[in-house]
Amino acid sequence: MKVSANVPSQLLLFAEPLLREGLVRLLERSAGDFKVVTAADQLEGAPKLVIWQAGANQHLENLGEELEALRLRWKPAPLLLLLASGHGHPTNELLQLPVQGLLEAPETTTLLEALTTLLQGGRVVSLADGPLPERLPIPAGVGLGHRLLLGGLQQIDADLLACQRLLNPPPTGLVSLLVLQGRLRELASARQLLIVLWGPISSLVSAYPAALAPIPSRPTLGTQLTLAQPNASGIWQTLRSRLEAGVRTELANGSGQLLAIEGLTPQRRRDLLLALIEQCALLRERLLAENLHGQELQERWNGLQLELRQQALQTTVSPYVQLPYGAGMHSVAETLISSTELAGADPELPAPLAMLGALVHGNPLLIEGQLVAIDEPRAVLFLEQLLSNWLVRSAELVSAELLSCCSSWPELRRYLLQPNLLATRQLERLRNQLNAQQRWLNWYGRPVALYESRRNLFILQAKAIGTLSLTEPRDGELRQLGWLQQLVTLALESRDALAPQVQGLIKGLGDLLVVLLTQVMGRSIGLVGRGIRQGLARGQNGAN
Repeated sequence: MKVSANVPSQLLLFAEPLLREGLVRLLERSAGDFKVVTAADQLEGAPKLVIWQAGANQHLENLGEELEALRLRWKPAPLLLLLASGHGHPTNELLQLPVQGLLEAPETTTLLEALTTLLQGGRVVSLADGPLPERLPIPAGVGLGHRLLLGGLQQIDADLLACQRLLNPPPTGLVSLLVLQGRLRELASARQLLIVLWGPISSLVSAYPAALAPIPSRPTLGTQLTLAQPNASGIWQTLRSRLEAGVRTELANGSGQLLAIEGLTPQRRRDLLLALIEQCALLRERLLAENLHGQELQERWNGLQLELRQQALQTTVSPYVQLPYGAGMHSVAETLISSTELAGADPELPAPLAMLGALVHGNPLLIEGQLVAIDEPRAVLFLEQLLSNWLVRSAELVSAELLSCCSSWPELRRYLLQPNLLATRQLERLRNQLNAQQRWLNWYGRPVALYESRRNLFILQAKAIGTLSLTEPRDGELRQLGWLQQLVTLALESRDALAPQVQGLIKGLGDLLVVLLTQVMGRSIGLVGRGIRQGLARGQNGAN
């Protein structure tokens, strides 16, 4: 691993004594072109790279302060932070540290490759996926309704986690896979229904916001990220390779919803997703050549979606395949393109301007109220979520049209669909279920999501399609709803407005009932009991 032709690169290493000696021997033995320096007074000029092996019990705040001091002292040298396994720090907070390299218990090969990438101006992140955070215990002093809501949510989330573990990796048996996917959809619907019936109660949400939050998702395709070139083109190549690697595996449905793409065979599903990624790459090059910005860039992207989907469909089914249709043989690609309606738009897709500005022009992204440069790991992972959502939703739109065409073209089913969908009854049942789910989402699910300023993203997890809830203002979309959907939001607003009064009324009735039972009926029963005892005592005295 050669860095310079004449002068070896100086690496400034900070670590505890035992770890320092081991790292020095490792680097000097594995890479002779590196000169490892363990003290600032041993340097001959400025270091090319600063490596810090943090202690096992280092607090996150101290990590940030020490790294900021190192950055200011040794800039422009990049920083590489080495963490021990089991450090316990949240991944989202580690990604905000001011470092170019972040490795957790790296192997020798990973460490040496990271050094080369950092010395060439890139970025490297490799973190192990830690356990999902546990839910908060049910707080004391809450009422019965709050306890029922929190207890039910915790039980549902525990079952959801159990199903997700069983789906990673997916089971080989078709029956087991279908049962687990159905169970996920059932639990997701039960969670939604529980929140509708018992909450969100304003006092509970304000006091315990984590109680009603969905289960946090892991990073989309893992927190192993290498950016050879920290610019728009390099980031796109990294994201493209990660997405392609993710869709080449057999993806299970962990979204809790019924997906049209599940009806396709694994090979056709993979071909469709890869074709969409390829067409997205071509469209990006086209937009880059046209040098559009702002609203013009977004309108151009939206205007080319139909062409993109048609080209992806043609690549998926192959332009040379012919099947019997009616009285003769017909080209599958040409027939499908002419008979499908691919110009529709998914209202749940976020505005693409932020994603396009970052991928085409390298503009920073607004994440959690902060402008983040696109070469930051947080920005790259957020772009990956947006791209994954666009990819899955575009594939869903194309797959739904393919299912509709297969309904009127029986010979096409053997070429595109799963074996269990060859029967007309099974195919129509799937289409009816998809239509019913879509109507429910349009009439109820979307108004609720808009009112709660929530957007559900489809993401690619390890061998599965999952969901992620993103909070963002959606007031403009809320005002464009029809009158029936507006009634749903009005009902939610009325429930939230009347909830304190209803709770106060119930509490008042409960207090009145307690007074009646203890003060009135209790004293009356006490007086009756005392009279009976006195009567018995008088009877005994008279008998004596």
